[in-house]
Amino acid sequence: MIRRKQIRMMVEKLLTERGIREAPIPVADIARSLGAIVCSQSAEDELSGFLYRDKKSASAIIGVNERHHPNRRNFTAAHELGHYLLHDFDDVHVDRQSKIWLRDKASSQGVSLEEMEANLFAAELLMPEHLIKKDIEHQRELSHSDEDMISELAQEYEVSEHAMTIRLAYLGYMHH
Repeated sequence: MIRRKQIRMMVEKLLTERGIREAPIPVADIARSLGAIVCSQSAEDELSGFLYRDKKSASAIIGVNERHHPNRRNFTAAHELGHYLLHDFDDVHVDRQSKIWLRDKASSQGVSLEEMEANLFAAELLMPEHLIKKDIEHQRELSHSDEDMISELAQEYEVSEHAMTIRLAYLGYMHH
Protein backbone atom coordinates (compact mmCIF):
# COMPACT_ATOMS: atom_id res chain seq x y z
CA MET A 1 0.00 0.00 0.00
CA ILE A 2 1.31 3.46 -0.89
CA ARG A 3 2.35 5.45 2.18
CA ARG A 4 0.41 8.56 1.15
CA LYS A 5 0.17 10.19 4.56
CA GLN A 6 3.82 9.52 5.43
CA ILE A 7 4.98 10.91 2.08
CA ARG A 8 2.86 14.06 2.44
CA MET A 9 4.11 14.63 6.00
CA MET A 10 7.72 14.09 4.90
CA VAL A 11 7.36 16.63 2.09
CA GLU A 12 5.60 19.18 4.32
CA LYS A 13 8.47 18.87 6.82
CA LEU A 14 11.11 19.31 4.08
CA LEU A 15 9.40 22.45 2.77
CA THR A 16 8.69 23.93 6.22
CA GLU A 17 12.22 23.36 7.53
CA ARG A 18 13.63 25.15 4.48
CA GLY A 19 11.11 28.01 4.54
CA ILE A 20 9.86 27.22 1.02
CA ARG A 21 6.53 28.98 0.53
CA GLU A 22 6.20 29.35 -3.22
CA ALA A 23 6.75 27.56 -6.50
CA PRO A 24 8.92 26.57 -8.21
CA ILE A 25 10.36 24.21 -5.61
CA PRO A 26 14.21 24.13 -5.63
CA VAL A 27 14.62 20.35 -5.91
CA ALA A 28 18.40 20.39 -6.37
CA ASP A 29 18.85 22.59 -3.27
CA ILE A 30 16.65 20.29 -1.19
CA ALA A 31 18.52 17.23 -2.48
CA ARG A 32 21.88 18.86 -1.66
CA SER A 33 20.74 19.61 1.89
CA LEU A 34 19.97 15.89 2.27
CA GLY A 35 23.34 14.69 0.96
CA ALA A 36 22.38 14.11 -2.67
CA ILE A 37 23.76 15.97 -5.67
CA VAL A 38 21.67 16.35 -8.84
CA CYS A 39 23.62 16.07 -12.11
CA SER A 40 22.45 16.28 -15.71
CA GLN A 41 23.97 13.80 -18.11
CA SER A 42 23.28 12.81 -21.67
CA ALA A 43 21.63 9.40 -21.95
CA GLU A 44 19.39 7.33 -24.18
CA ASP A 45 15.90 8.78 -24.33
CA GLU A 46 14.35 5.83 -22.43
CA LEU A 47 16.45 6.64 -19.39
CA SER A 48 14.98 9.43 -17.28
CA GLY A 49 17.33 9.22 -14.35
CA PHE A 50 19.23 7.18 -11.83
CA LEU A 51 20.12 7.10 -8.17
CA TYR A 52 23.59 6.16 -6.99
CA ARG A 53 23.79 5.79 -3.22
CA ASP A 54 27.01 5.57 -1.21
CA LYS A 55 25.95 4.32 2.22
CA LYS A 56 29.40 4.73 3.77
CA SER A 57 29.40 8.48 3.20
CA ALA A 58 25.60 8.77 3.47
CA SER A 59 25.52 10.57 0.15
CA ALA A 60 24.02 10.07 -3.28
CA ILE A 61 24.11 11.22 -6.86
CA ILE A 62 20.86 11.76 -8.71
CA GLY A 63 21.36 11.72 -12.45
CA VAL A 64 18.83 13.18 -14.87
CA ASN A 65 18.82 12.98 -18.65
CA GLU A 66 19.93 16.37 -19.99
CA ARG A 67 18.24 15.59 -23.32
CA HIS A 68 14.82 15.79 -21.66
CA HIS A 69 12.76 18.95 -21.22
CA PRO A 70 13.71 20.92 -18.06
CA ASN A 71 10.27 20.23 -16.55
CA ARG A 72 10.71 16.50 -17.06
CA ARG A 73 14.22 16.67 -15.56
CA ASN A 74 12.72 18.48 -12.56
CA PHE A 75 10.15 15.72 -12.03
CA THR A 76 12.80 13.03 -12.51
CA ALA A 77 15.08 14.67 -9.92
CA ALA A 78 12.17 14.81 -7.44
CA HIS A 79 11.25 11.19 -8.28
CA GLU A 80 14.80 9.98 -7.63
CA LEU A 81 14.96 12.03 -4.42
CA GLY A 82 11.82 10.15 -3.40
CA HIS A 83 13.62 6.85 -3.95
CA TYR A 84 16.59 8.15 -1.95
CA LEU A 85 14.42 9.05 1.04
CA LEU A 86 11.83 6.25 0.86
CA HIS A 87 13.53 3.13 -0.52
CA ASP A 88 16.56 0.99 0.00
CA PHE A 89 17.40 -0.96 -3.15
CA ASP A 90 19.75 -3.59 -1.74
CA ASP A 91 18.64 -6.01 -4.43
CA VAL A 92 19.88 -3.80 -7.28
CA HIS A 93 23.66 -3.81 -7.54
CA VAL A 94 25.82 -2.38 -10.26
CA ASP A 95 29.04 -3.13 -8.44
CA ARG A 96 30.02 -3.69 -4.83
CA GLN A 97 30.04 -0.01 -3.90
CA SER A 98 27.01 1.27 -5.73
CA LYS A 99 23.32 0.72 -6.01
CA ILE A 100 21.32 1.97 -8.94
CA TRP A 101 17.62 2.23 -9.72
CA LEU A 102 16.71 3.11 -13.28
CA ARG A 103 13.55 4.96 -14.12
CA ASP A 104 12.39 3.67 -17.50
CA LYS A 105 9.20 3.38 -19.52
CA ALA A 106 7.83 0.49 -17.44
CA SER A 107 8.53 2.17 -14.11
CA SER A 108 7.22 5.57 -15.17
CA GLN A 109 3.85 3.90 -15.67
CA GLY A 110 3.80 3.20 -11.95
CA VAL A 111 3.99 -0.57 -12.19
CA SER A 112 5.63 -1.11 -8.81
CA LEU A 113 4.85 0.19 -5.35
CA GLU A 114 8.26 1.88 -5.17
CA GLU A 115 7.67 3.69 -8.46
CA MET A 116 4.19 4.81 -7.42
CA GLU A 117 5.57 6.12 -4.12
CA ALA A 118 8.42 7.95 -5.86
CA ASN A 119 5.94 9.50 -8.32
CA LEU A 120 3.68 10.59 -5.46
CA PHE A 121 6.67 12.03 -3.59
CA ALA A 122 7.66 14.01 -6.71
CA ALA A 123 4.10 15.32 -7.18
CA GLU A 124 3.79 16.26 -3.48
CA LEU A 125 7.17 17.99 -3.55
CA LEU A 126 6.85 19.88 -6.83
CA MET A 127 3.13 20.68 -6.54
CA PRO A 128 2.33 20.91 -2.81
CA GLU A 129 -1.40 20.90 -2.13
CA HIS A 130 -1.34 24.04 0.05
CA LEU A 131 0.37 26.05 -2.71
CA ILE A 132 -1.94 24.72 -5.43
CA LYS A 133 -4.94 25.54 -3.23
CA LYS A 134 -3.69 29.09 -2.72
CA ASP A 135 -3.11 29.56 -6.46
CA ILE A 136 -6.53 28.35 -7.57
CA GLU A 137 -8.76 29.25 -4.62
CA HIS A 138 -10.77 31.62 -6.82
CA GLN A 139 -11.65 28.71 -9.11
CA ARG A 140 -14.47 26.43 -8.01
CA GLU A 141 -13.73 23.56 -10.33
CA LEU A 142 -11.43 23.09 -13.28
CA SER A 143 -12.08 21.03 -16.37
CA HIS A 144 -9.84 19.88 -19.17
CA SER A 145 -11.04 22.92 -21.11
CA ASP A 146 -9.17 25.17 -18.66
CA GLU A 147 -5.98 24.68 -20.64
CA ASP A 148 -4.71 28.23 -20.07
CA MET A 149 -4.95 27.88 -16.30
CA ILE A 150 -3.29 24.46 -16.40
CA SER A 151 -0.56 25.81 -18.66
CA GLU A 152 0.10 28.79 -16.37
CA LEU A 153 0.26 26.58 -13.29
CA ALA A 154 2.58 24.11 -15.05
CA GLN A 155 4.94 26.97 -15.98
CA GLU A 156 4.87 28.42 -12.48
CA TYR A 157 5.61 25.05 -10.85
CA GLU A 158 8.08 24.01 -13.59
CA VAL A 159 6.29 20.76 -14.37
CA SER A 160 4.65 19.43 -17.51
CA GLU A 161 1.01 20.22 -18.24
CA HIS A 162 0.40 16.47 -18.06
CA ALA A 163 1.85 16.26 -14.53
CA MET A 164 -0.15 19.31 -13.44
CA THR A 165 -3.37 17.87 -14.89
CA ILE A 166 -2.83 14.59 -13.02
CA ARG A 167 -2.04 16.45 -9.79
CA LEU A 168 -5.13 18.68 -10.04
CA ALA A 169 -7.31 15.64 -10.65
CA TYR A 170 -5.68 13.79 -7.73
CA LEU A 171 -6.38 16.74 -5.43
CA GLY A 172 -10.01 16.86 -6.58
CA TYR A 173 -9.80 20.19 -8.41
CA MET A 174 -10.52 18.77 -11.85
CA HIS A 175 -13.43 16.78 -13.16
CA HIS A 176 -14.01 15.33 -16.60
